[in-house]
Amino acid sequence: MAGDEAAPRIAAAVLEGTDPANALRGECAAVLARVFDETRDALRQRQSGFDLLLPDDEASNDRRAGGLAAWCEGFLHGLVAGAGAEHAELREQLAGEPLADIIADMLQITRAASDADADDEDEEEAYAELVEYLRVAVQIVYEELADLRPAPAP
Repeated sequence: MAGDEAAPRIAAAVLEGTDPANALRGECAAVLARVFDETRDALRQRQSGFDLLLPDDEASNDRRAGGLAAWCEGFLHGLVAGAGAEHAELREQLAGEPLADIIADMLQITRAASDADADDEDEEEAYAELVEYLRVAVQIVYEELADLRPAPAP
């Protein structure tokens, strides 16, 4: 959205250390901005349009578990790494319920791994449950931190 400075700031943080003259850097920044906008819009609409960016269903269980772990790690990093992460009100909200429980769960998921001895159907069911839990958890985090976000641009 016009006037929204969060997407470029986030893209700059993600792309820090890359060559500013590289044409692919600009393309990556544009993709990140688009993903940011679409994600924000899906969370604003509160209609389950939000999806995690994870490996395809056809990927191996190991790759999907690793993707889920990396997604949680990235989410947690982003939650505290943005401007104002040192803000006392943010720390206070993250330490309270239900956010503290969500953060603890995500920290556990960062250690996710596929169980070679597990039944594929059981692993698929567990994976699907974790993905759905995370979708709901992210919506809760978004709602709980609404007061800390700047007002949306008109």
